Amino acid sequence: MKKNYYKSIAGIIICFFIISCNDNPTKKINKQNLVETEKRLEKESVLPIINFDFDTYDFGEVSEGEIVEVDYTFKNTGKSNLIIYDASASCGCTVPDYPKDKEIQPGESGVIKARFDSSGQTGKQVKSITLTTNTENSKKIIRMSGFVINK
Repeated sequence: MKKNYYKSIAGIIICFFIISCNDNPTKKINKQNLVETEKRLEKESVLPIINFDFDTYDFGEVSEGEIVEVDYTFKNTGKSNLIIYDASASCGCTVPDYPKDKEIQPGESGVIKARFDSSGQTGKQVKSITLTTNTENSKKIIRMSGFVINK
């Protein structure tokens, strides 16, 4: 009885593999999806790419009231002009300065200056600046962090 049971199971498994192997996977490819994917990849290959020397800056320890300034240097490594539409800080104590109304050519570099005023801030601080660009992801976050010591 067990012998016939195992033979039946083995037969079913063999039939399953034979039937599934006859299925041609190329028939399942939707040609419209393939065309749309190729168009998307072509578009992505010509977009600007923003690359920073560093995108996180640790300013260490500062006394309350000190001003911390940092320059975030970046380069457009893409194939079209880079535009930074906006740079907004996570709070009013951090002020970004970015190249407004300027297109950064492929291969060109630029600087985003950030200024953090530690007045009224104590303890561990993490400040972020969100850039809105014409890159593939459209958003890029750069950060500064450190510790503000109470006077």
